[in-house]
Amino acid sequence: MGPHPAVAAIRLAVRRVLHEVLDDARAGEAPLVLVACSGGADSMALASALAFEAPRLGVRAGGITVDHGLQVGSDVRAREVAERLTALGLAPVETVAVSVGRAGGPEAAARSARYAALDAAAERHRAGAVLLGHTRDDQAETVLLGLARGSGTRSLSGMAAVSGGLSGSCGAATRYRRPFLAVDRQTTRKACLVQALPVWDDPHNADPSFTRSRVRHEALPVLEKALGRGVVEALARTAQLSRDDADALDAWALEAQRAATRPDGTLEIAALHDLPPAVRRRVLRRAAIAAGAPAGSLFARHIEETDRLITAWRGQSPLNLPGRVEAKRQGGRLVLQQANQ
Repeated sequence: MGPHPAVAAIRLAVRRVLHEVLDDARAGEAPLVLVACSGGADSMALASALAFEAPRLGVRAGGITVDHGLQVGSDVRAREVAERLTALGLAPVETVAVSVGRAGGPEAAARSARYAALDAAAERHRAGAVLLGHTRDDQAETVLLGLARGSGTRSLSGMAAVSGGLSGSCGAATRYRRPFLAVDRQTTRKACLVQALPVWDDPHNADPSFTRSRVRHEALPVLEKALGRGVVEALARTAQLSRDDADALDAWALEAQRAATRPDGTLEIAALHDLPPAVRRRVLRRAAIAAGAPAGSLFARHIEETDRLITAWRGQSPLNLPGRVEAKRQGGRLVLQQANQ
């Protein structure tokens, strides 16, 4: 008799990702794969599937749990999670305490601290990949949040199945893997139940002061009630379609930027004017970031105003963009540079 369908589903998802990691590894190397585990149902299900599949494929498997220090007793819970990972047979297992700042709000600050800790752990242990337990439900929530921000196709594309670390080190480009983006939250919870895995439900996930919590417990249920079941699946499918579109447009924009860039680094207006707006604005965003504008502070309105220097030129004054970047038109060129230059 085979495993429960929920257990079979999570193991299959992890097996597929481990095959990808093996394909990327150097010949004869037994790569180390770490699972980032909070102790919740999604990451505990992921840890159990990794512990089962890794030795069968000749992959070393370990675990990392991050203590954000945001709740009383968080250090005790982190140690308990580490003990559970060790009991599953994972090694190495490590707990990492982080200090969460305030930049960008509590959710963004906690995320930044967590990824910095995971990046450092991956490099310390020379891990080939770090597995994250984001599910199809998390993907649907991410798409709704992107829609609310009005940030365009890339924002609607949600989380990538494979994404890079923030350190920029060698091997970090494909560090993070999300095996469960096609698996729903109910399946991961069921897998934990049938395997008798202890699960910790973070109270922050039900706290309405957090935006994602409101999306999860208020917005999505209202949408399902109004539109019928299947909203989560539809939003996750939208993410994949949007990602495919955004990838294609980004590739086009990269070629267009190369063609429009002069030897002095300025952009040729004539080469940009007739591009489709979606491509031209991507070129402008890339150029602004290259000039020093922080990506997180560069909003659609900044790019639209810069775009008018090309498409609606009326002798406008130079624009002040985030990061002290100045955008101005000089003859037939668009110049983006630090304002003090």
